[in-house]
Amino acid sequence: MLKHTKIVATVSDLRCEVDFIAALYKAGMNVVRLNSAHMNEDGFARVVGNTRTVSKHIGILMDTKGPEIRTTTADAPIPLKTGDRIMVKGDPAGKSDTQCICVSYTSFVADMTVGGDLLIDDGDLELKVIEKHADYLLCEAQNDAVLGSRKSVNVPGVRINLPSLTERDHTNILYAIKHNLDFIAHSFVRTKQDVLDIQTILDSHDSPIKIIAKIENQEGVDNIDEILEAAYGIMIARGDLGIEVAQEKIPGIQRDLIRKCVSAKKPVIVATQMLHSMINNPRPTRAEVTDIANAIYYRTDALMLSGETAYGKYPVEAVSTMCKIAAEAEKTKLSANDIHIPVKGDDLDVTSFLAKQAVKASSRLGVKAIITDSYSGKTARYLAAFRGRSTVYAICYRERVTRELALSYGVWAVYQEEDKQSPRDYFMTALHNLIEAGRITNDDMIAYLSGSNSNNGGTTFLELNKVGQVFEEGQKFQLPSFND
Repeated sequence: MLKHTKIVATVSDLRCEVDFIAALYKAGMNVVRLNSAHMNEDGFARVVGNTRTVSKHIGILMDTKGPEIRTTTADAPIPLKTGDRIMVKGDPAGKSDTQCICVSYTSFVADMTVGGDLLIDDGDLELKVIEKHADYLLCEAQNDAVLGSRKSVNVPGVRINLPSLTERDHTNILYAIKHNLDFIAHSFVRTKQDVLDIQTILDSHDSPIKIIAKIENQEGVDNIDEILEAAYGIMIARGDLGIEVAQEKIPGIQRDLIRKCVSAKKPVIVATQMLHSMINNPRPTRAEVTDIANAIYYRTDALMLSGETAYGKYPVEAVSTMCKIAAEAEKTKLSANDIHIPVKGDDLDVTSFLAKQAVKASSRLGVKAIITDSYSGKTARYLAAFRGRSTVYAICYRERVTRELALSYGVWAVYQEEDKQSPRDYFMTALHNLIEAGRITNDDMIAYLSGSNSNNGGTTFLELNKVGQVFEEGQKFQLPSFND
């Protein structure tokens, strides 16, 4: 673990060999992302199977398509010049041509108003509605562009009344449940109810899959507080967000959403065009390097690569580059910019309080590593939220929890089968692993958070001690959780 910031890498079923995924993992990838818009079940099976072959600690995240609108197919590219006029219809079965652009949403005309803007193909083509008729819109091109088939359609400021989940989404969610994936990233989340729609399906199948809400429009930004109540974490999907919202507002929105996630102690991912130039070039631009560093300075948990690893020319180099930038940014971030996390009022609990003190000890007492054992991952996630400089070594009693923590900042999660060792053995093994990894020495101070209650009774104590002294005491060293 060369860095604390986690990396999510998109993997295509067209390039998912075991050796390839292993190379991404070795370079610093923590989570594999599956883009359901471009894969079928056979493709999912190849990527999932090969990922699990490489390591059972790699998290797997699958996107839903969500309530998106696209143009229909066209027999040939459609060239448009500034000032050209063209009809737009809501006709999923129709074909687009030089006279009319058909879109996949049947009520599209009803939802639009004269003067509204349509941004097609990630904003490459801008159309303005100049007339509204019963079954079509008359639009005027605002720039020169060539339109292909099945391109994205965004309508900034317009509430599109599409259902949260498509039929294909439902099928893919059932696939994710069947194959025990770790995360579902739901696209175009607008309200808390969009998250609950998926949670209902997961609950009906008794599935522990965690939901990541993708924030991609103004409505999602406006409702972030209620969305955070229902979701496991958030993805700031800057691609569609940068089309739906004025692009100059994106940095401020990104910073605000990260702050809210950290305060809520929930993982946050920054996505889209982090190293876009590395799709075709072996080195990033200076602006991309700064973008990655700023996301870390803002205190994100994770960063995501899309085309860079899905189909780019330099996928492994992209992960390695992001890893190096992250490691350097973590060294140079300022503690003065740490985000305040409330530990009072309704949020006052023992786990939160002790986690904060453990991270404080990192800077005030020089604690080099924080060890915790975990059934649910809660203590490790709380430690991650405080964004300390010390490694959080999480001993997980369920293999799945190691993958869930693959999105949490600074957490090194390992699986230890419960009852195979005593709590003392777990603790000693953690110390030896940290020493072997070069994270601590015998002269360093470590912190240990655990619980003195059995059966997942929660975190109840914090121990601070010097590594060498623990080894010197050996079997005489006692903690409330040691029963031998």
